[in-house]
Amino acid sequence: MDTDHLTDIWSRVFGTQPAPSLWLVIITAVLALGAVVPHTAWRLSRNAVTIAHEGGHGLIALLTGRRLDGIRLHSDTSGLTVSRGKPTGLGMVLTAAAGYIAPSLLGLAGAALLAAGHITALLWGATALLLAMLIMIRNAYGMLTVVLAGAAFVLVSWLTTAQVQAAFAYAVVWFLLLGGVRPPFELMGKRRRGGAVDSDPDQLARLTHVPAAVWLGLFHVVTLCSLMGGGRWLLGL
Repeated sequence: MDTDHLTDIWSRVFGTQPAPSLWLVIITAVLALGAVVPHTAWRLSRNAVTIAHEGGHGLIALLTGRRLDGIRLHSDTSGLTVSRGKPTGLGMVLTAAAGYIAPSLLGLAGAALLAAGHITALLWGATALLLAMLIMIRNAYGMLTVVLAGAAFVLVSWLTTAQVQAAFAYAVVWFLLLGGVRPPFELMGKRRRGGAVDSDPDQLARLTHVPAAVWLGLFHVVTLCSLMGGGRWLLGL
């Protein structure tokens, strides 16, 4: 591969692309909302949120020095991330806290990239994260889900026009921002009905002696603030 070709790839990935029109940004927001709000659509699209949720657990586990044994994604949109290390302490707390806020924080980071014009970098970065996650998947359904998600990013990155790439990138980021808000509300409903007795907030309550309701409230704050901040960036406000 010659130097000119490498330079072209570098420029393509890390250069900036023109922002799409406001109407396209709004249309992608509406499409993302349509994937989050209706129950039938959410049953399918929630798999993408689960990927981000479990990926968040796994990434923070590695960053805090824990050993990541594997990640499982299930057809009911639940997931499980198993890591080994000290059962208490800051690393375990951060790992347990990462899941519910990961989709929203990824969406916020994506909104920052798009606001700066880095559409291609977002698509390639998401592909790299999915590839890294695939290595840690330990069940067939999880592998299928992550492979399909990664394939979508690769195909859009290589085979579509700049306009389509922009629409796809904005739709994905809107989906993460909007989709990240719903799971904490779902968890709150389950807890009111006496379910989800060993959820992430319950684990955090045992680790920190801070009530699970406080942790759930923190998840609401992070996801809603990410939606507001990321939405402003995407809309250019």
